[in-house]
Amino acid sequence: MERKKTIIDDVDRGIYDIKNEFTYRYKSEKGLTPEIIMEISKEKNEPKWMTDFRLKSLEIYNSKPIPTWGADLSDLNLDEIITYIRPDADMQNSWDDVPEEIKDTFERLGLPQAERESLAGVGAQYDSEVVYHNIRQELVDQGVIYTDMETALRDYEDIVKEYFMTLVPPSDHKFAALHGAVWSGGSFVYVPEGVNVDIPLQSYFRLNAPGAGQFEHTLIIVEKGSFLHFIEGCSAPKYKVNNLHAGCVELFVKEGSRLRYSTIENWSKNMYNLNTKRCVVDKNGSIEWVSGSFGSKVSMLYPMSILRGEGAKSEFTGITFASKGQYLDTGTKVIHAAPYTTSSVNSKSISKDGGHAFYRGLLKVAPNAHNCKATVSCESLMLDNDSKSDTLPIISLNNDNIDIGHEAKIGRISDEAIFYLMSRGISEEEAKAMIVRGFVEPITKELPLEYAVELNNLINIELEGSIG
Repeated sequence: MERKKTIIDDVDRGIYDIKNEFTYRYKSEKGLTPEIIMEISKEKNEPKWMTDFRLKSLEIYNSKPIPTWGADLSDLNLDEIITYIRPDADMQNSWDDVPEEIKDTFERLGLPQAERESLAGVGAQYDSEVVYHNIRQELVDQGVIYTDMETALRDYEDIVKEYFMTLVPPSDHKFAALHGAVWSGGSFVYVPEGVNVDIPLQSYFRLNAPGAGQFEHTLIIVEKGSFLHFIEGCSAPKYKVNNLHAGCVELFVKEGSRLRYSTIENWSKNMYNLNTKRCVVDKNGSIEWVSGSFGSKVSMLYPMSILRGEGAKSEFTGITFASKGQYLDTGTKVIHAAPYTTSSVNSKSISKDGGHAFYRGLLKVAPNAHNCKATVSCESLMLDNDSKSDTLPIISLNNDNIDIGHEAKIGRISDEAIFYLMSRGISEEEAKAMIVRGFVEPITKELPLEYAVELNNLINIELEGSIG
């Protein structure tokens, strides 16, 4: 007797796919021209140096080709993307003042509740602009700055000018240049020397408009001897046209400080997620990346740590889940540029229903980085015969006085393990789900509780329809 399979073509993503009516106060034309750049800059009332920066970035953007390595980007027509949409709302410090429909969206996503229960500050972006921002007064009293980038450019212009796109220059690649030209929204965090922000800050980015791009910029500076846990979440409903996410994250970890940066990326499956994240770490500083990549049609995402100070550390913990129609090309890059630096990479991926998960990593040790230690572990799990998984962990070592370890595994769910669990009265579906949850446990335990719950929910959603 043929075994029945449960197949659902398009998984119901519940709260993530609820669309609001597309309303806006201002939007740019499709594509990108100097006139559009000038309009965006005028809309934001920016200083001349930022307008010039945008126009220079546009020149670089026009001079660079779309990358031909990695994921197939041939269906992404940048001339059809709307690069700036100002929602019909101003930024507020109280949820009561946020327009009802937008507020309801963030209520469904659980943001106000998380703020009340476990966060020290929240920023919420809707399309191209931040519509809500707040931070606890005790952090303000300690000199912590947490605001949107537009406010930072107005109130802390000297700091922004000193750091903005110095770690990810527009010349880096085409989508960095695009970001430099049309960036909007995002987060600015400044933690003064010796301040411990022991309750996380969180920013959430919601893209509602069809055919639009979101280009938020995150700039975080953690001064000497400080600590911060920063969380980012993002999502969008699904449309029949392509959307684009080309944000940029720049993190500066000063001497003896520690930054934990957690992200759950849960874009809809019409999204091209081409984000760039980079961190530079000074002497005895530490960066901890916790990364979950779920949604999107295509992702190309490789957070980079540059360990430039002696004794600097980097830890990367990441999970990627590629389902039907998804090509998730993710990984991380670590540059050991000083002696006695250490790094660890722990990456896991799951692919099912024909999804393609690709780990692409770089570990590079400079000639002067003696006595450094690094470990790379990447594991991939395929749930069926239609799915694919690849690993490309490039390791470049330029001195011999180092300690390097590397491990990579690609495999399928063990039939023996399934049989064993089923022999204990567990259904096949639940047996497979248990194995997947066990596979990702090292990641979920690194996340804040509410994100661990969300990650488990996402895994359950993705598993639904594939088992059988």
